[in-house]
Amino acid sequence: MGSSPDIRMVDVGEKAVTKRQAVAKGRVLMQAKTLKLLKQGKLPKGDVLAAARVAGIMAAKETHRLIPLCHPLLIDDVNVEFAVDEKASAVDIKAAVKGSGRTGFEMEALTAVAISGLTIYDMCKTVDHTLRMDNIRLTKKSGGKSGTISLE
Repeated sequence: MGSSPDIRMVDVGEKAVTKRQAVAKGRVLMQAKTLKLLKQGKLPKGDVLAAARVAGIMAAKETHRLIPLCHPLLIDDVNVEFAVDEKASAVDIKAAVKGSGRTGFEMEALTAVAISGLTIYDMCKTVDHTLRMDNIRLTKKSGGKSGTISLE
């Protein structure tokens, strides 16, 4: 497999700088006993959700280093939130990324969710071999020529 001349960054130089935001969601499913340990802060590596929040924020800021054709963007804010779903034995993840730029923050929000989920996975894997990340998706984006697009 060789390199393709069709691979290149998109030139966004002529686009207007606008305020933009993207929101992504995802979920980590686990055994009920693992979720209980997570909530009690009794997992071997410590406070899972605190670590996952910091990991998600850091990941959003480093997205351009991880995804080859992403532009480096100036981020104004990254908010990573978690909700425990006892019935499904899962942790729901929501990341919102905003700033001003010539291109959107979708990849940053998705990366924040993915890395937060991977951090939860890493911190729980010693006690649970059934962990599963699920349904990582963009749920909303706003700003730019397209305006606001809500996907759920």
